[in-house]
Amino acid sequence: MRIVFFLIFLLSCSKIRDFSDNDWAYYRGDNSVSHYKPFDQINVSNVHKLQKVWEFKSDDHDKNNRSQIQCNPLIVDGIVYGTTPTMKLFALDGSSGNKQWIFDPYNGSYKNHGTGVNRGLNIYRDQNEDRILYATFSKLYAINAKDGKLIQSFGKQGSVDLKKGLGKNVDNMLLSANTPGVIFKDKLILGHRTSESIGAVPGHIRAFNVYSGKIEWTFHTIPYPGEFGYDTWPQDAYLKSGGANAWSGFSLDLKNEIVYIPTGSAAFDYYGGDREGSNLFANSIIALNPNDGSRLWHYQVTHHDIWDRDLPAAPNLIDIQIKEKKVKALAQITKSGYLFVLDRISGKPIYPIKEKNVPLSKLEGEKAWPTQPVPTVFPSFSRNKLTELDFPLRSKKAYEFSKKLWKNRVYGEFEPLTTKGNILFPGLDGGGEWGGAAFNPKTNILYINSNEMPWDLSMEKIEGTALGETIYKTACLSCHGNDLEGNKGVYSNIPSISNISNKISKKDLKSILINGKGIMPSFNSLDDIEIESIIDFLIKENKDTLSNNKSSWPYPYSFGGFKKMYAEDGFPAIKPPWGQLTAINMNKANIEWQIPLGNHEELFIDGFNTTGTENYGGPIVTGGGIIIIAATMDEKIRIFDQKSGELLWEDLLPAAGYATPSTYMIDGKQYIVIACGGGKLDTKSGSSYVAYSIE
Repeated sequence: MRIVFFLIFLLSCSKIRDFSDNDWAYYRGDNSVSHYKPFDQINVSNVHKLQKVWEFKSDDHDKNNRSQIQCNPLIVDGIVYGTTPTMKLFALDGSSGNKQWIFDPYNGSYKNHGTGVNRGLNIYRDQNEDRILYATFSKLYAINAKDGKLIQSFGKQGSVDLKKGLGKNVDNMLLSANTPGVIFKDKLILGHRTSESIGAVPGHIRAFNVYSGKIEWTFHTIPYPGEFGYDTWPQDAYLKSGGANAWSGFSLDLKNEIVYIPTGSAAFDYYGGDREGSNLFANSIIALNPNDGSRLWHYQVTHHDIWDRDLPAAPNLIDIQIKEKKVKALAQITKSGYLFVLDRISGKPIYPIKEKNVPLSKLEGEKAWPTQPVPTVFPSFSRNKLTELDFPLRSKKAYEFSKKLWKNRVYGEFEPLTTKGNILFPGLDGGGEWGGAAFNPKTNILYINSNEMPWDLSMEKIEGTALGETIYKTACLSCHGNDLEGNKGVYSNIPSISNISNKISKKDLKSILINGKGIMPSFNSLDDIEIESIIDFLIKENKDTLSNNKSSWPYPYSFGGFKKMYAEDGFPAIKPPWGQLTAINMNKANIEWQIPLGNHEELFIDGFNTTGTENYGGPIVTGGGIIIIAATMDEKIRIFDQKSGELLWEDLLPAAGYATPSTYMIDGKQYIVIACGGGKLDTKSGSSYVAYSIE
């Protein structure tokens, strides 16, 4: 009998082959999301010798600078796997950059630049093959890593439609799985991006069988009747509410068999009059048993979110020393700049987290939650409060502009949005973002890059308007603005649509509304009358002929638009830094150092040799004592000293590297690779992957 059990054990063990220590085989480095490798060949003493050794260019970027690459590439057995601006999957020789194969899910017909990205991949390995699992929009593909061919036994001839199996018909709704999820045993645990307005798909977490593509289990982030958290919503909210989705990735504790899931806000993001309550499991860290999806614990970071405070990245799983005790913890970065640190087994805070009394909303029907959690010991990693001392001093004009703007806006860290207008800081894309934080387990230092950008936000009252105007306010205003002039910030790419009848025909306008174009999504969920009404409003023909028709918009308010707070010179309406890199000692709960990240070299500001810039994509750290990060608007990749934050090396990329780099070893030689897709923040688009090494 013992021999039989032993043979079964051997067979089960032989099913999975381990990845090499030389590989970068997981999104963000490993299941604990450390962004760390122990390699020390490239180190503080020789990093100045680093040279570009190869560049792969797919040449499928958008010539109007609307495409991006945000992929953190995987490297397994010397092969680099990544994605291009048009969502093609490729395999390269990691030492030369030579292409081995390329898979195009769209057969050359990709037309959605700006509306979708792929941030990473999963590789599942057994005794027979390596299969790559990756998603583009709402399709999940299984690809043979050896030849780039679809694995026909997975799903329907190699792919799974992620819009199926969500409990209701979501065919005409936005769903995009832009982050790769995590693999546990033979399950791929996956989330997705949703709309942030009405018509949002539910944010259910699902586990898919890596062989068949079938759903193994589902966790409802908007609870069903009888499930934990159901009473934190209005009755039957699960039937109509959406969002509360996991778009930013997962962490996995293999030993304790716990998967950690950070979630975003419920839709509609900025008004919650129809979702009274704290709204579990939106804005939460959820710990699940990955075998069956059962809840182990949760911690909600924002109650009843009305500020779009999604948790932007998977938590780092860390072991830290608190006094004489070693604690298995997790560190969760946030858009607000706060760092939440919890015991990852129990979910309890390492140090007290205070429920702070916050202002109530003045909007009709809105019942803002009366308190919000604020950490008391671990420091904030970015500015999250502003005063008059933060007004820009680079010129009298910039100072007066900002002072006037502030005077006419509501400001406060947890002030609900108003029709007067609010200043939100850090903004909708800051402090921490989807690039995530890096953790060195040898030193217990956490490295976080942050954005320091104020946003000018408001709510618009919907009353007494014709149908076309109502649809514009609810579906279009957030991007194109009240004046139809688009987002005027110097780093934006939202075009003006005023006098649109002089630019395109009514037929073409209808086609764009139904099919989308560039960064604009499809609005094919609108019915024929609604489509005709919005067209009439935009071209100002018979604007009121359809005014007796009622819009399906269920709220008394719409969101007033995504507007960053720039002064008239085109730069942020606060003093620098506008992007930072911070090192936090997790044992001592203090900041070791903090420096500006990136630079506007064309702008000299007295007292700021380096301004910092907005940045997207995270850092990685190594055993060589270095931090490697691109992310910035100035299109550079930089390497810093982990101990001091001193800049050791930098290089200009072919396009901005808005992605997290990877590092790997081949034949005893260490490489660094970064995707250079640009396209954000009014920077040029590119289609390159660039690798560096010491020759």
